[in-house]
Amino acid sequence: MTVHLKSPEELATMREAGRIVAVAHQAMREAVKPGVTTAELNTIAETVLRDHGATPAFLGYPKHNSPNFPASICASVNEELVHGIPGSRVLKDGDIISIDIGSVYEGFVGDSAWTYAVGEVSESVQRLLETSEEALWVGIRASVLPNETKDVALAIQHFVEQHGYSVVREYTGHGVGRQMHEEPQVPNWWPRGRRQRQNWISYPLKPGMTYALEPMINAGRPETRELSDKWTVVTRDRSLCTHFEHTIAITEGEPLVLTLP
Repeated sequence: MTVHLKSPEELATMREAGRIVAVAHQAMREAVKPGVTTAELNTIAETVLRDHGATPAFLGYPKHNSPNFPASICASVNEELVHGIPGSRVLKDGDIISIDIGSVYEGFVGDSAWTYAVGEVSESVQRLLETSEEALWVGIRASVLPNETKDVALAIQHFVEQHGYSVVREYTGHGVGRQMHEEPQVPNWWPRGRRQRQNWISYPLKPGMTYALEPMINAGRPETRELSDKWTVVTRDRSLCTHFEHTIAITEGEPLVLTLP
């Protein structure tokens, strides 16, 4: 399994791909409100991507034994964790929505997700959002030499669990570059038992390594399941969940966040 280290020129292109995604998220912040449909959000985001010379990375994305993904963003509401398909659902005051946006710009991918409050949310939901966002930054701050991906995973897991939430096991962060999913995988947790760890690989961090770090956090238990559309993933206990994601590059010093405005 090969980890592709990026050159300074490739990182510059990835930074532009990430910047375009960040602009689309800025549009989402303004558009997410009670009464809007997830399909309308999809149209807004796709327009931003194309207006900036990028194409949607998710549109038509293939999956084994499933139809290709039919939209330009993933829009996951409340108990929906990831891969929600935009459609006629109308957002209501007090909802939360996780929006995942990917771009392809000059052959490189930018990938970022954010969970937004719709209108006014309760204090407990606001705490979940704030803790989940901070978990992303905990992982980013751990993404420094001479750490390994295991160290990043453990930092996120420890932070989330000490705040009383669960880390999703089935889905992980991942390398990003010319492909949406490359090596290394970057889990948000790490198994404790020796037998559990036997098939897990911890990659040493190296300058030029690029990956999407994406804590997925449940207010309840960590288990999830996939719906009949073969894409949308929900919490098994129907508890609220969040998804925050940035694409970053490892450097000799602090990590470079590629999906900031």
